[in-house]
Amino acid sequence: MDIARRRELASELLAGYVHGPAAATEATALALAKVAVADAVVVVEGVSDQIAVEVTAARRGRDLGAEHVVVLPVGGAHAMTRYLTQLGPAGAGLRLAGLCDVGEESVVRRGLAAAGVGTAGTRVDMERLGFYVCVEDLEDELIRAIGVGRIEVLIDSQGDLRSLRSLQRQPEWRGHPAGAQLRRFLGSGARRKLRYARLLAGAVDPDRLPRPLESVLSRV
Repeated sequence: MDIARRRELASELLAGYVHGPAAATEATALALAKVAVADAVVVVEGVSDQIAVEVTAARRGRDLGAEHVVVLPVGGAHAMTRYLTQLGPAGAGLRLAGLCDVGEESVVRRGLAAAGVGTAGTRVDMERLGFYVCVEDLEDELIRAIGVGRIEVLIDSQGDLRSLRSLQRQPEWRGHPAGAQLRRFLGSGARRKLRYARLLAGAVDPDRLPRPLESVLSRV
């Protein structure tokens, strides 16, 4: 596949989403602009999570905008407390739900308590409050749900299989499990992470949705 076609495919996948060096802050600002008319907010760490949630909702026939549900990427778990305080019971009083990576679970628990959303001493408590933990992250959940073979077909369809094979031959990644190699590949580069968030969310079988993703959408 030539470079021009690869760029065209990338542009199609990124349509409707901000990308580039300032993507994180711009995506937060754009989502916050919609909060004024929102009834519920799904708080996520980054833009790739936002894309996966919104694509999955659309595949289920839901129009989150018409339902007054906003998916808010906050630029990392450490920023969640600020927005939970602003939007939750101590602020706007909106219904809240959210996703986080397993490595940030304790950060989000503290944020929920500090913002007055509720005490979450355990993961069960977090889920009671509408917040769900992805292991290791949402990309990893989707990789396991879809399977390595199908994801490699997706990667090939975007002209990226040669790049994946190159990574797999690198000494530091040679011999690692295929799922770990894919996670590293998909997360290397902001544009790639966003593109494949859309592809993975569009490829996962509806009856194999990762539990955190299905749960957070059911919450709102």
